Amino acid sequence: MPQSLTRNVIHLIFSTKNREAFIGPDIRDRLFAYLAGTLNELNCPAIKVGGVADHVHLLFVLAKTLSLSKAVEEVKKASSKWMKEQGEPRFYWQNGYGAFSVSRSNELRVATYIENQEEHHRTKSFQDEFREFLKAHDIEWDERYLWD
Repeated sequence: MPQSLTRNVIHLIFSTKNREAFIGPDIRDRLFAYLAGTLNELNCPAIKVGGVADHVHLLFVLAKTLSLSKAVEEVKKASSKWMKEQGEPRFYWQNGYGAFSVSRSNELRVATYIENQEEHHRTKSFQDEFREFLKAHDIEWDERYLWD
């Protein structure tokens, strides 16, 4: 085949360092737009970006010429710098992340889930949510190294 054709949809989740509540309502929409714009600049079309005060969810199509780790590095680096420029000098993202593949048939469900983060986190912490994702995707982890 003379072409390389791909469509890898990723649900990326990461939190602020120590789950600090730095993403307040006053900056949230602008940060989400910045994250989406950064993904788009990387040739990784953003489908949905959302989250709450201590973490974000990004649903996007991974560019066929970019590794997932490089996409995450660029998104976190650019948005961390942007948050500092917005007046939050102590802002950092956690070191790690969770990334999960999403089938075409589940994209809308995941996008809706991301859109409803505020309501979802009225009853569930980020840590509990993240552990559920790990279980659902059959990923083993060591709790000692999961959080920073």
